[in-house]
Amino acid sequence: MACRDECTHRTPFKTRWMNNVVYEIAGKLTTVARINVLIYAATLALAFWMHSIVPLMVIGLPRMFGAWHHIMTGLLQHGGLADNVIDHRLNSRTVCMNPVSRFICWNMNYHVEHHRFPMVPYHALPALHETIKADLPAPNPSIGAAFAEMWPAVLRQLKFEDYFLRRDLPPTAKPYREDFHAYVPGVTTAAQ
Repeated sequence: MACRDECTHRTPFKTRWMNNVVYEIAGKLTTVARINVLIYAATLALAFWMHSIVPLMVIGLPRMFGAWHHIMTGLLQHGGLADNVIDHRLNSRTVCMNPVSRFICWNMNYHVEHHRFPMVPYHALPALHETIKADLPAPNPSIGAAFAEMWPAVLRQLKFEDYFLRRDLPPTAKPYREDFHAYVPGVTTAAQ
């Protein structure tokens, strides 16, 4: 402990802060990792004992086969777009996907719509998109087209962190928060 304190006093503040955070969470990370290994080992043992792959299909295989899809769709949601902006039309994208991908990611390909109206359930996002599409940037036509747009921007962001893809709103788009509270169902105003 004395060595840790002595060494951190010689390092810049940011490094000392990061080292302290690592020391605080290292024990928790180790515990979680051990629990995960125990779960996977127990699942594997159960599969051998039952002479069946059913336990693996419940615990391990969905994660192994689905994690890549989660990462792929997760990168598309915000990759290369503006950061620290209030208008979600500028920092998220809608991507047209096949029905299987839409099912796996629970319609999160309608990500602009999800951010603008987070209380709308996943199954209603396609209808919401149709309702408000005149206020949104054009959706990417496919996963491939979205990656073709995103990757050059992400690579450029490695050199210039302030770079981002500019999302152009259509001429029919309303400015952000204009008449945001003009009508609230069940509430009458003096003008009505």
